[in-house]
Amino acid sequence: MPAWSKEAKATLGSIRTGYAQTRWEALSKRWEHLTATPLTVAALLFLVAYAVPIIRPGLPVSVTSITSNIITYVWVFFGLDYLVRFALAPRKGYFFTHNLVDLLSVALPVLRPLRLLRVVALLSVLNRIGTSSLRGRVVTYALGGTALLIFVGALAVTDAERHAPGAGITTFLDGLWWAMVTLTTVGYGDEAPVTHTGRMIAVALMLGGIALLGIVTATLSSYLVEHISEKKQQDDDDDQIELMRELAELRQGQQAQLDQTAALLKEIELLRTQNN
Repeated sequence: MPAWSKEAKATLGSIRTGYAQTRWEALSKRWEHLTATPLTVAALLFLVAYAVPIIRPGLPVSVTSITSNIITYVWVFFGLDYLVRFALAPRKGYFFTHNLVDLLSVALPVLRPLRLLRVVALLSVLNRIGTSSLRGRVVTYALGGTALLIFVGALAVTDAERHAPGAGITTFLDGLWWAMVTLTTVGYGDEAPVTHTGRMIAVALMLGGIALLGIVTATLSSYLVEHISEKKQQDDDDDQIELMRELAELRQGQQAQLDQTAALLKEIELLRTQNN
């Protein structure tokens, strides 16, 4: 009886734990569903508020004050979202290790526009690439991430280099050109950051360019392997169809011979009947 009681208690405890975990997961998914659109709008607002003073440095103080307030409010919003999802997560360690980008978006304001990848993933034009497959999702996120990385990198390096002595990157167009040649690992060298912050941004863009090249290579390899497999499968199907056609022709020929043999036997039997 005591052994059964311990087993029953253990079973009851596991049932309660599973129910509680399922309940917390449902609450977490509901929260993410409710905040998906507001977070995307907040990321877009942050990107605009961050970009406007850099692209147009001569704006009035009232405008720059508004953009600064927007950035602060968005930072608070992202921080609250992360804390709520962390509190609702049934496995804290798993949530922490699998949401490092969200943590960085709170810790490093420049990474907050990465939330806009949700918008990119929903664009109908990019969905035609084939987001139902894993390769299609990789292509979608690679395209969206590349565009955002170039734009944000140009903003960040322009903001860091504009007022530095001896800087060659003083306008947003200079920063955009530099970000493109750096991300693509071309590196003409006509423009180079002179500040420590600018060089850190350059390192991040270089690593992003290497990662992008790896994604493109892997995607192309996956496409070629899949295309070759489909071609081989099509050839195998064609061979099977040809073999089945030949077998059908042989069966028809055998059936014709059987019919001829049956007709001859019938004539022989008829002749025997007439002779008798």
